[in-house]
Amino acid sequence: MIWEPITSEELSLEISKGEKEISPENLHFWNEIKFTPTKWTEHEFGDEGGGFWAVAKYKNFVLYYNDIEEGFNISEFEKDGEIKEYGAEQDELQYALIKLRKWVEYYDI
Repeated sequence: MIWEPITSEELSLEISKGEKEISPENLHFWNEIKFTPTKWTEHEFGDEGGGFWAVAKYKNFVLYYNDIEEGFNISEFEKDGEIKEYGAEQDELQYALIKLRKWVEYYDI
């Protein structure tokens, strides 16, 4: 089977599905940090698909969809548009968002 990058339309459906599962408390956080999905570069595995779709950022963390693994991931970033580290999680949106909040609280960022 040949891998095909996810389209923006398919990603929108994935986000909509995930938003229905987000708790009210986390939905407020999500609405504050989300942005229009944009392709960000990631050079370890992302070049073939033109990068990965970043969907939200908070401080120096980006939440993005890894369409190779078919799940949401979190990475630090130093510069907008560049994912620092590849993540192979297969998280649904609500679980990645919970992880992001816990990281922020743990590191007191």
